[in-house]
Amino acid sequence: MSSFVEMIENITPDIYQSLKLAVEIGKWSDGRKLSQEQRELSLQALIAWEVQNLPEEQRTGYMGPQECSSKSITVPNILFKSDAIH
Repeated sequence: MSSFVEMIENITPDIYQSLKLAVEIGKWSDGRKLSQEQRELSLQALIAWEVQNLPEEQRTGYMGPQECSSKSITVPNILFKSDAIH
């Protein structure tokens, strides 16, 4: 492969699944351990492939809409009383 982009374009869904499993368990399908560099490059490839091929909610690291649980609680304004504003 002459470039990272070309490599990403040649990843099939089967290769994607193999890379994903290898990154998750830290080993290739034949049992050899991934080096730190291999793990980092594989993860970069996975993320790049996902951007091109998966909806956002299915991508690595997606957390979905987040809302603070305290948002539904009304907090009284203790600095200014509404009747004190002229």
